[in-house]
Amino acid sequence: MKYVLMFVETEQFAADLAAMDDAERERTYGRVWEWFAEHADQITRHVHLMPAETATTMRLDGGAPVVTDGPFVEGKEVVSGFAEIEVDDLDAALRVARAWPGCPLVEIRPVAST
Repeated sequence: MKYVLMFVETEQFAADLAAMDDAERERTYGRVWEWFAEHADQITRHVHLMPAETATTMRLDGGAPVVTDGPFVEGKEVVSGFAEIEVDDLDAALRVARAWPGCPLVEIRPVAST
């Protein structure tokens, strides 16, 4: 079964990352790359997204579409990337997500079969 793990950064996580010196930041990123390597046999795709301020949102909820700069909500949490994994079930997806060493929130969603 396929699941998407959406990695969500918080303002505090971003501030903590920015406050790190170069060596500490490299160690943090190194743990993330190790996670990708450890789970490479389950990851079918992964993407790191550009910062939220680069987003464009189109609202389609009546009348003419409205296009605005920025994310669809102003919030303290931002999806910074995602990985699609293929595992047996939700419990297996939770085990993979539990090992994530990066940002503090991971949203897990099953992928609809086509």
